[in-house]
Amino acid sequence: MARKSRAVPHERDAELSRALRAAQDGDEASFRLLYRDTQPRLIRFAAALVGADAEDVTSEAWLQIARDLPGFRGDLDGFRGWTATITRHRALDQLRRTARRPAAGLPDEVFTALASGGDTEADALDGIATRDALRLIAELPPDQAEAVLLRVVVGLDAKRAGKVVGKRPGAVRTAAHRGLRRLADRLAADGHAAPRPGVRPLLQGDRTGGSGAEGVG
Repeated sequence: MARKSRAVPHERDAELSRALRAAQDGDEASFRLLYRDTQPRLIRFAAALVGADAEDVTSEAWLQIARDLPGFRGDLDGFRGWTATITRHRALDQLRRTARRPAAGLPDEVFTALASGGDTEADALDGIATRDALRLIAELPPDQAEAVLLRVVVGLDAKRAGKVVGKRPGAVRTAAHRGLRRLADRLAADGHAAPRPGVRPLLQGDRTGGSGAEGVG
């Protein structure tokens, strides 16, 4: 199947940007549009932190999002970072309430197609089942898993992902690079096939001679 045109995500983002402004003014249809775009990203992110409690966590997050949306100031990317921050806080609250570490198990509800904005990170998981991809991410060290999830699944750039986790953009880039490198090594060890023709590799080659983190910038 042919890959989608680069113009499609931009058109979608323009539509969602208009919906964001309308939703802030109380338009319910626009709020539903934002929810349908954002919720799948948030529930996958939450699932890696709290496992089967992801749906409860995102429900709590959306109560706060709906309450505070009129006062939100920022663009669509800022909105996605803001919702991810709220979801992360609610997930950490849940972990504190239950006095446990993040669960490795992921509920079936989160196993739908990964966000696909045409980014290298999204292509990183092309060719393997989403269920397997998310479980592999959940097995990464916590900082790497969170960085990969924020970059790949939620779709944030390094600067906004850094704000979510309280780290510098460079630290997020490095953690995401290391996490993706671990995934690449794991996939190679498990014998997964190389990407299809026309699909970019799991990680961009490091053409700078540096750490390779530039590939996820």
